[in-house]
Parts: sequence; C-alpha cells; structure tokens
Amino acid sequence: MNGTINIEKELLSFIPKDDKLITTVLESMKYSLTAGGKRVRPMLALEFAELCKGSPEAAVPFACAVEMIHTYSLIHDDLPCMDDDDLRRGKPTNHKVFGEAAAVLGGDALLTLAFETILSERAVKLNGFEKCVKAGRLLAQCAGAEGMIGGQIIDIESENKSVSADHLKIMDSKKTGELIRAACLLGCISAGADEDQMKAAEKYASCIGLAFQIVDDMLDVLSDEATLGKPIGSDKDNNKSTYVSLLGIDECRRIANELTDQAIESLSAFDGDTSALKEFAEKLRDRKN
Repeated sequence: MNGTINIEKELLSFIPKDDKLITTVLESMKYSLTAGGKRVRPMLALEFAELCKGSPEAAVPFACAVEMIHTYSLIHDDLPCMDDDDLRRGKPTNHKVFGEAAAVLGGDALLTLAFETILSERAVKLNGFEKCVKAGRLLAQCAGAEGMIGGQIIDIESENKSVSADHLKIMDSKKTGELIRAACLLGCISAGADEDQMKAAEKYASCIGLAFQIVDDMLDVLSDEATLGKPIGSDKDNNKSTYVSLLGIDECRRIANELTDQAIESLSAFDGDTSALKEFAEKLRDRKN
C-alpha cells in the first residue's frame, strides 16, 4: 500500500490544539485515534486515489475523515450499553481510561471532526469545493442510519435471536461494509474517477467488507486474546448469531476465499498497477488478528 504518507501523523494534524479547558476530551480523542489498528480505510482511500490517476496527498483529508468515523464507532461500540468490552487492540478501552461520559464525548468529537476535516481549507484547496461536498455527503450517508449506524442497531436487536445468514449479510454490509465502501469511493472522488471505476471500487469494497466480517467471526472462535488484542468468544457469550454458528468454519473459509477472488477480479476495470490492492484483499482474508 501507499507508504509515502504517514497516516498517524496526518490524523493528529487535524486534532484541535491543546486547550486546558477541554484537555480530557482531546486526550480521549487522541487515545483511540492513535491506538494502532490496520488503518484499512485510510489506506484504501489513498490507494484508489492513486489507482484512478489522482494524488494520494489530495486524498489525505478524506482518508483521515473516514478513519475518524471508524474510531468514534469503536469507542461507542465498547461502551457498557453496547458491547461492554474492556480491551481494544490490546489496550484498555476508552471508557476504562477516561470514564463513560468522556468516552461518549470523545467519540462525538471525532464524528464531528471528520466532517470538519473533509470540508477543511486544506481539503478544499487540494480537491475543490465540489469534490469535498460530494465526499462529505457520501461519508454522512455511509456512516448514518442507512449505513453503519443502521447496521449497529440491527446487530443490537439481533442479540438473543436466531437470524439467517442473509440477515447477517444485510447487517454487516451496513455496519462494516459501508465505511469500507466510503473509503474506496472517497479515493475515487478525490481522483475524479469515472462511473465504471466507481462501480468497480464499490464491488471491491463490498467483497472485502463481507470477507472481513466473516474472517472476524472465524477469529472470534479460532484465535486467542493475546493475538486478537481483545476478548474472544464474545459473540457466543452475547448469544449472537454469526456466520460460523450458522454455516460452520469450512463454509466460512470457502466464502471468504470466493469473495476475495471476486474482489481481485473487480480490479480488472483499472489500467493501473493493482498489485497492492490484490495483496491487500488476500491479507485481509489471511489475517490472524
């Protein structure tokens, strides 16, 4: 993936400067934003921008915005009223460090900062008003009630219920898939991609997004806490239906392989070097944490 841009440094550059009166919320934001992770979404945005003959540097504000949305969602997911998790990426969750109120506010602050970033002077200077507005609208749709948040409420209301694999697919296409779709399309928007490229990017995102979640369900059964960086078996403990509980490990592995092949095939719509995105799809399928 694109190695010339330091995403960690770029993310911090958009955090407001220290203000003693709001130190707690700023530290809450920084704590989760710099807690590590695969940076799947920003890397996808930068890679698709470059693949569509755009400038990865111009796509940086878009890439950072989608990662801020993702990070805020993790802070809220870990809260006692949601998944009630104590660990995230091997570290205490935000609310365990700062308290529930500061964690809620830190998440809210990252959510709003995402749109401040995507509409920032820097973003407009690099991409123009029209692309920034298009990007902001897309990200809002993918993160909102019809996207990630919609998937989250489906997830919550599915607890202690027997649901079908199709039900899970709809839920995950929203909860996980929509932000991955946003990331890929934000890179395309920054680069001024054509309609065929946008459709191909959507196909790639859809396939790796579902594969990502299926592998997540598998790791919740097959991995260990030290490798995964968070408690394992939480899906079973919370009586959640998963692809593994419905289909079994072998079928999950087959579907993940099939989706990865489809994602790679979708890249034939681009005439640039797609090797990094091919390798990335395979890496997501084969990951251990």
